[in-house]
Amino acid sequence: MQSRRRATKAGDRLTTSTHLLRSRRFLPLFVTQLLGAFNDNLYRYAVVYFLVFNVFNDEKQEGYFSAIASTLLIIPFLLLSAVSGQLADTRDKAVIIRWVKLCEIGIMLVGAAGLLLAWQGIGVSSGLVTALLLAGIFAMGVHSTFFGPVKYAILPQHLHPDEVLAGTGLVEAGTYVAILAGTILAGWLSVQWAAVAVVVTALIGFFAGRQVPAAPPAGTAEKLDWHLVRASVTLVRHTLHDRRVFLAIMAISFFWMIGAVLFIQFPPLAKNVLGAGKEVASLFPVVFSVGIAIGSSSINALLKGRVSARFAPASVLVMAVFLVGLEQVCLLWTAPDDGSLLTVSQFLARPLAWPLMGVLLGVAVAGGMFVVPLYAFLTTFVPQSQTSRTIGANNIVNSAAMVLGSVAAIALTQMGVGIIQQLLLTAAMCLGSAWLGLKLFRAEEAAGN
Repeated sequence: MQSRRRATKAGDRLTTSTHLLRSRRFLPLFVTQLLGAFNDNLYRYAVVYFLVFNVFNDEKQEGYFSAIASTLLIIPFLLLSAVSGQLADTRDKAVIIRWVKLCEIGIMLVGAAGLLLAWQGIGVSSGLVTALLLAGIFAMGVHSTFFGPVKYAILPQHLHPDEVLAGTGLVEAGTYVAILAGTILAGWLSVQWAAVAVVVTALIGFFAGRQVPAAPPAGTAEKLDWHLVRASVTLVRHTLHDRRVFLAIMAISFFWMIGAVLFIQFPPLAKNVLGAGKEVASLFPVVFSVGIAIGSSSINALLKGRVSARFAPASVLVMAVFLVGLEQVCLLWTAPDDGSLLTVSQFLARPLAWPLMGVLLGVAVAGGMFVVPLYAFLTTFVPQSQTSRTIGANNIVNSAAMVLGSVAAIALTQMGVGIIQQLLLTAAMCLGSAWLGLKLFRAEEAAGN
């Protein structure tokens, strides 16, 4: 009888994700989030690839621009996460989704105009188009800031307790699959078609968002604090009093600091170290996204639906090992002598191409296994009335960490530290994440969870 019950529970866990994807409680949110992540990356990488491979011709300039673009995307999270968290906890989350997706249409119309001007070569040399394109990246950061707390906080409200981890894993996996698709298209589409695609995707995302069921606030509506600095400080201070939440947020922040540095490095790494074109550069975020999706999905099976940091320390240490392996493969790589850029087929024909892709995939799989349970912590160990603000506080600390990572990358570039050597910095950061993950697991055990 007991073995039959265990088998039944195992079967239930295996089918949970399938049931969620057929449910209106989850599917419209999943599709809306997927399309938003796709559009964000399609636009951002279309901009970065165009400027890095068609306008700039200097490794330092390319590194600076990649860091600036990443920083502009992050700054809204740092400034507005407190307000977005308050808003999501005190207003209907489904209504917020509809307004945010409506704003995305306007943002993408402006961004598409910038891409079309770039296609025609209008204002590129003066920097006006560059400024317009970067403004679009910043605006998409604002869009993501207000959508971020909602997408996680709505899960405990619409899902059963034993579905939250699976739902979180699906959202994370879907996000990175969307990043994969957006990044691939950004590397292969010309800018004029990218302009069309971002507007069409925003329109579809808006109609998907209208299907999300109502999600009224758990508490009473409160007056929003629009003093950005005070609201941010207050939010973080009030959220971090729980030791487990504090450790989870800090560990996630270290992870995203690592991710920020890596994503800054990808375009100049492809061009200046590997001697490869933008189509090859688009493969790196793709492989990273596939790995995160694999790690996000597999950790639910390992934990058997339980929210726990049990595997967090080991996962991030494995990530560090793979990062060192990535650095070693890059050191052995030889770029073309004639200054030409490798196509995808030429790149994949190189003997070291597959080991390089393999270690990068290992980095991402370990990262996905590390970060998903930590996000589940933030949505299950606080009252539902505080969930969005907890995610908002997490976004603030994450953003500060990512800005710090971007600044560190810029400083190292200025000091003449090569991109390959900077990979070792990201490996060292993993040690901090492992330490925090271990402390979180011990705190979890001490609390009897």
